[in-house]
Amino acid sequence: MAQYDFDLFVIGAGSGGVRAARIAASHGAKVAVAEEHRVGGTCVIRGCVPKKMLVYGAMFAEELSHAGNYGWTVEGQSFDWQTLRDFVNGDVDRLEGLYTKTLESHACHVYPERATITGPNSVKLASGEEVTARYILVATGSWPLKPEFPGNELCITSNEVFHLDALPRRLVIQGAGYIALEFAGVFNALGCEVTIVHRSEKILRGYEEAVVERLIHVATARGIDFRMNHQIKSVEQGPDCLHVDIGLMEPIHADQVLIATGRRPNTDGLGLENAGVQLGEKAEIPVDEYNRTSCESIYAVGDVTDRVQLTPVAIREGHAFADTVFGNNPRTIDYTNIPSAVFSQPPLAGVGLTEVQARETYGNVKIYSSDFRPMKNIFSPHPERGLYKMIVDEVSRKVLGLHMIGPDAPEILQAAAIAVKAGLTKEQFDDTVALHPSMAEELVLLK
Repeated sequence: MAQYDFDLFVIGAGSGGVRAARIAASHGAKVAVAEEHRVGGTCVIRGCVPKKMLVYGAMFAEELSHAGNYGWTVEGQSFDWQTLRDFVNGDVDRLEGLYTKTLESHACHVYPERATITGPNSVKLASGEEVTARYILVATGSWPLKPEFPGNELCITSNEVFHLDALPRRLVIQGAGYIALEFAGVFNALGCEVTIVHRSEKILRGYEEAVVERLIHVATARGIDFRMNHQIKSVEQGPDCLHVDIGLMEPIHADQVLIATGRRPNTDGLGLENAGVQLGEKAEIPVDEYNRTSCESIYAVGDVTDRVQLTPVAIREGHAFADTVFGNNPRTIDYTNIPSAVFSQPPLAGVGLTEVQARETYGNVKIYSSDFRPMKNIFSPHPERGLYKMIVDEVSRKVLGLHMIGPDAPEILQAAAIAVKAGLTKEQFDDTVALHPSMAEELVLLK
């Protein structure tokens, strides 16, 4: 391997790239990492982490609104967006420093600049320096999509939403995936007028329909305005606000327009063609079970590939890649029964098959559910109810899927996902004594 400058060159210092670099280095590889933005990638810098912190801020706003029911009198309530924004971004800075230290402590050389592939074993840095490596790992993640329409330059994406100068009084969001619903819940709870514009009747595709319907009901009751079967046709700057045309007689007036219509693999301009790396129809990098591309010396992990776009998946892929290539321990990832969550208000979570998917695959299934008002919600003026749903194979009695909406649903589901992954049966859930009083006990009391 001495003929190369490095054993491994990683392009992208997000969750998958950093994990791959660290594990490869621990196996004795000489590693370099190039990152043109900030170490930490989408999740740490402009995704999961700062978004979840804003969610906590929104949850506090909700509970503060009915503090009197807890016996508290809070005088002179006021909210300062800049304080929350700066606190969140300050913690992002802290985490970026920790990620950088992780790489440095493993003797990984970090290039804070863009790198492009010039051949199967070579990259060129923005500074002009050319570097060779036995293996190259592409871990550049994805980037927000912006549809083409007049005035789209006046709109923001999830990249910019964490840096707003002021809290928008009126916010229009185009899209109805998890990013759109999460930010809708955050800004609604912070007192903004939120309108969601979506091109169809369906939101949160891939999630259990009954749970999604409950979220729409709750979100509407909280004041979020859903404009289904519409798209933004144009955005114009007015004297004191944005005018958003969605095809109605009058435009919607907004202070900000957030586009959340999906993300695209970040492969543009990487020079993949110089190494014969093939791309898919959506610019993603197809890889085999060991994360290898169509070029033997180039691998890819995370959102830039054609698989599951979740941070924990990217981390596992990066780890498996390093063990396979440098640890003499070939490993693959099992993509079945991966739990996921939407940190909406309230949050929802699910693992395994939805009812529709289960019926298509297994035919006869049994459905068990619990529709209840969480004890915590009794303090709130909102009469919101939680919903837990279990899908069971009628023959084997194996639990095929669990889906829920309500306070702390993601925290509860993580443990329950272990049971689904292990293939436990409905009776094994029933045999487990309930932890009372709790919301989680509904999982072992489903009828």
